[in-house]
Amino acid sequence: MQEFRYRQPQKIHENLIYGIHPVMEALEAGKEIERIMIQRDVKSGPLRDILALADEQQVPVQKVPVDKLDGLTRGTHQGVVAFVSLIDYQPIENVLMNAFEKGDIPLFIILDRITDVRNLGAIARSSECAGVNALVVPSRGSAQVNADALKTSAGALNNLPVHRSPNLKDTLRYLKDSGLRIVAVTEHGSDIYYNTDLTGPLVLILGSEEDGISPEYIKFADIRIKIPLLGSTGSLNVSVAAGIVLFETRRQREIAAQASAV
Repeated sequence: MQEFRYRQPQKIHENLIYGIHPVMEALEAGKEIERIMIQRDVKSGPLRDILALADEQQVPVQKVPVDKLDGLTRGTHQGVVAFVSLIDYQPIENVLMNAFEKGDIPLFIILDRITDVRNLGAIARSSECAGVNALVVPSRGSAQVNADALKTSAGALNNLPVHRSPNLKDTLRYLKDSGLRIVAVTEHGSDIYYNTDLTGPLVLILGSEEDGISPEYIKFADIRIKIPLLGSTGSLNVSVAAGIVLFETRRQREIAAQASAV
């Protein structure tokens, strides 16, 4: 039988803690946790307590082989490792309310299954530069906001509000009911992005590079736009596509603001 000994956390990565007591303390303190890894074949009482608390707080949990945990730590992990978030996630209601209070025309980006941290960081960088009000990522199936993502974002993830959604359907429904138009950016779109009115309150959805936006989310779209391509390659890198559409949105809004000021 494996012996469990409580111990203080040791840092290997800047956002990694391990051991039953440190992980439980982090959960009880309400720290933002990206995900928890638990040893697949261990079912101790303390680990069940961690699972229950993680489920209550909607923290993603992965059950992994012990070798995976051994490779992440240099000490006794006791069957559990947690990645503490490097940023504070924001409630979607607060971000939207702040946008309206500032007099902004809301602009949100939802990322569906973007798993490459470099793409996440690059999109965050373009989003912050283009005045996006918030980046929305799912709590499961998304790249982790780690040191690599922060580096690629050139620090933008420290300045751009990020909402971690436990249910993208509910988030899309909330934003749509709040008056934002849902725009899917997809190579299967019927409208060219620069021929589309992007001046109003918007949510831009971008999907996985492998298979695009999930059907369950694309059905929320009011319009589907595409970026015309001349070469034989089927699609652009998702971070490049995000930058193109974002700055076309910015261009249109600036023209509309100038026109209304005359």
